[in-house]
Amino acid sequence: MSDDQSSRGQGSKSWLERISQAFSSEPESVEDVLGILRDAEEHNIIDADAMSIIEGAMQVIDMRVDEIMIPRSQMVTVKASQDPKTFLKEIMDSAHSRFPVIGDSQDDVTGVLLAKDLLPLALNNDLNWNRIREILRPPTFVPESKRLNQLLKEFKENRNHMAIVVDEYGGTAGLITIEDVLEQIVGEIEDEHDFDEETNIKPHGDGVWAVKAVTPVEDFNEFFDTEMDEQEFDTIGGIILKEFGHLPRRGESVSFNGFTFTIANADNRVIRLLQVTRDNGE
Repeated sequence: MSDDQSSRGQGSKSWLERISQAFSSEPESVEDVLGILRDAEEHNIIDADAMSIIEGAMQVIDMRVDEIMIPRSQMVTVKASQDPKTFLKEIMDSAHSRFPVIGDSQDDVTGVLLAKDLLPLALNNDLNWNRIREILRPPTFVPESKRLNQLLKEFKENRNHMAIVVDEYGGTAGLITIEDVLEQIVGEIEDEHDFDEETNIKPHGDGVWAVKAVTPVEDFNEFFDTEMDEQEFDTIGGIILKEFGHLPRRGESVSFNGFTFTIANADNRVIRLLQVTRDNGE
């Protein structure tokens, strides 16, 4: 055996021995296990990233679907009564990949439309409901009380990425995706809208910017050479909320002062990210 192999073997043995010793006290609860693992982290047996994932995974065991689901009021859906050409823009603006298709009400979920399945129809100018129904995926339904670890296992086994959440009466309570569950374990997963923490305004080209809702109005005015009211609100998100008159959901837009503001990220409590487009002629 080479010296390198020997040293690796000794290092592995040492690591295993230390883990074995750490568990020799026979932990009796999840908190006991976490305490041992945190001690292992302090002694550099496991690194901080691994510890974070372990803690997230153990937390998921005790969490229910209704704790992290996207509520019904925030769902972006496609209505079976809509002209496909009218919801195509909504799908593009939302930046989602899967959309529940509903009938007469949001309690009537008839299928799931994947944006990637819709694209060939759009390119071939074949957007009609007869063709769309052929590509719909069957919806998966889960109760609000389902444990996240059980749901994640089902997602993996069935290769589903989204489920419709139903309440005790069979009505639609919301939806949940595999990304929602994974983010509880590994932290927020970045998408195309994410940017450096220190940056509030990021250009996307062609007169489009991503702007954090917490951007101070003063900074927005300086960047865009505008004169938004800096007295009534501290952030651009506050001004946008006033213009909507309600808490908007992702994909909603409002235009004023020569710009169109589209909600790029929001939940049922707060606006997080805006897509800002300079209107023509400005």
